[in-house]
Amino acid sequence: MEIRDKKEGDVAILEPVGRIDTNTSGEFEDKIVEVMDRGETRFVVDLKEIDYISSAGLRVFLMAAKKLKSTGGSFVLCSMSDHIKEVFDISGFTPIFTITPDQASGAEAA
Repeated sequence: MEIRDKKEGDVAILEPVGRIDTNTSGEFEDKIVEVMDRGETRFVVDLKEIDYISSAGLRVFLMAAKKLKSTGGSFVLCSMSDHIKEVFDISGFTPIFTITPDQASGAEAA
């Protein structure tokens, strides 16, 4: 799994590519923890290049959001395709997260 990592202002932006599933969720979680360990507290995860997410992937998002909320940080998801948004809707995760249409609005919301 490729995970691009960049910073715009004081917002860390992660851009995972491909699938977030049982095989890749550990790698994605490690990347989030690595960025948190650098002291980042404002996150945007751009999902435009994600074509599949499993319950293991959802768990990583939930863990990150809870951890950041407890430290006063923020965790925003953006650029979700319709079928990824449907996974969040069906699982009941949509109300838990701030979801924006694109990276720019995600950075503003973070």
